[in-house]
Amino acid sequence: MKKILVIRFSSIGDIVLTSPVIRCLKNQLDDIELHVLTKKKFSNIYKKNVYVDKVFEYDASLKDNIRELKAEAYDYVVDLQKNKRSTRVTAALACPSSSFPKLNVRKFLLTAFKINLMPHVHIVDRYFEAVKSLGVKNDKQGLDFFISEENMYDISTLPSAFQDGYHAFVIGGTYKTKILPAVKIIEVIKKLQEPVVLLGGPDDVERADEVLSAVNDNVVSLVGKINLEQSAYLVKQSRSVLTNDTGLMHIAAAFHKHIVSVWGNTVPELGMYPYLPLEPERCHIIERNDVRCRPCSKLGFKDCPKRHFRCMMDIDTDAIVMALRH
Repeated sequence: MKKILVIRFSSIGDIVLTSPVIRCLKNQLDDIELHVLTKKKFSNIYKKNVYVDKVFEYDASLKDNIRELKAEAYDYVVDLQKNKRSTRVTAALACPSSSFPKLNVRKFLLTAFKINLMPHVHIVDRYFEAVKSLGVKNDKQGLDFFISEENMYDISTLPSAFQDGYHAFVIGGTYKTKILPAVKIIEVIKKLQEPVVLLGGPDDVERADEVLSAVNDNVVSLVGKINLEQSAYLVKQSRSVLTNDTGLMHIAAAFHKHIVSVWGNTVPELGMYPYLPLEPERCHIIERNDVRCRPCSKLGFKDCPKRHFRCMMDIDTDAIVMALRH
């Protein structure tokens, strides 16, 4: 093997979850050139990865990508996306390739009929099935996420009470049914009575404002004000992390943080929980197993299909506070 292409289009968390495969390919195969094809909006994650030699950005059409990729004359393709687009690229390159067991039928049975046939195997370990034939094995060193020096957030700009430590609360997520509601976040903050930094994107500003309006000065919101790497740096420097099932949860795992992971309509059994293979005690899963309608989706919804949203509204905030203080 001289030149290998890895395909993973999206999203932030899924890309971070491919990082052990990237690292092990580069470290365990002699003198290889490692390229990645990903969506343009997520390409910086791979560009900052020290194990990646070249990044190709997919935007609107794969035609130009395929033309560029053919010119590279790859020896092997590792498809960690496994959808129609990635299959199209792999077929066009006409070289040896492999992928991983996506288990879509089992996921459907779990979300639609609550029949759990999912293996007790993390998605990272399933990704390694794609490189097994190359002799590449999981080194069990966890995830990688790289932050450039210019994005190391200046912690000294936070209030003096935060200089001795703070909790990072990741309040956002792609789908509403995976997000801990503001009223529950407020409960946690009031019970915790310790410095908290709120993190999230522009779509989470309204939720952050609702939280700020109900709590004291022990909370700082940087929601929608900083970029992903800066948010990641604040996670890295935090005492502990409260997070929904979202990209920053996996970034927190990359930094081996103490994680309190809150689950709503999705479940850890889908294989996407924080990956800490040598330190599972660092992760506390908070969920309601008595809500019979969950999981209702492997991704999420804009609103609860049942309208009661018990999977999040019944979350025990005392349990969250206890886990944060662990």
